[in-house]
Amino acid sequence: MVSKNQLKLITSLHQKKYRNKYNLFVAEGIKVINEYLDAGFELHQLFATSFDAFHSEGKNEVEITETELKKISRLNSPNVGVALFKIPAAKPIVKDKLIVGLDEVNDPGNLGTIIRLCDWFGVRQLVCSENTVDCYNPKVIQATMGSLSRVNVSYISLKTFLTEAELPIFAAMMDGENVYEAHLPENGILIMGNEANGISEEILQAVTKSISIPRFGDLQQTESLNVATATAILLSEFKRR
Repeated sequence: MVSKNQLKLITSLHQKKYRNKYNLFVAEGIKVINEYLDAGFELHQLFATSFDAFHSEGKNEVEITETELKKISRLNSPNVGVALFKIPAAKPIVKDKLIVGLDEVNDPGNLGTIIRLCDWFGVRQLVCSENTVDCYNPKVIQATMGSLSRVNVSYISLKTFLTEAELPIFAAMMDGENVYEAHLPENGILIMGNEANGISEEILQAVTKSISIPRFGDLQQTESLNVATATAILLSEFKRR
């Protein structure tokens, strides 16, 4: 059974202030939940209609009905279980190889996809401006499909971090150098900007080089690429070199 207090807690964690207050986040579905269990995240509670597929080892489990699952799930098609995990302590920033930096990315889906891309391309460190969407937002958690357990996400003063950085800094810009012709080093920082406004002026002041993805269409009327799509193309180029 899900008690009224448990239901209230789960619902509250959809807001950042309550995630911070209780130091908890929500994950849904067998694959996502098992990713965090296998990565050693501390399980607070697991609510599920069946525990056969989970790696929870009988700890902190609450058996619920399908009806209760629908009440606590935010998915259109709830997938067996909902888990609450402790938010881990912040880790030191990894300052080697390729780092991705985000300047005020607001869409949870975009952030989740970028975290997953970092995982795919072997980028261990993602640095975010303090006004970038929270990586423990439930929509971000679902979009990462567990990749957040393998990518270190840090929220910092991006300007200060870049000013003190000893690595070359690349900005994704519409008018930058063609990425297919640019020299791309193994170590560096790739900055991606806000969905509507791009990279802010104060961040651009710290940039070493601007790079762009050329348009190949005959009309060339498309204004820009989605930030997650652009990140995928640029990371592929950095790694291909």
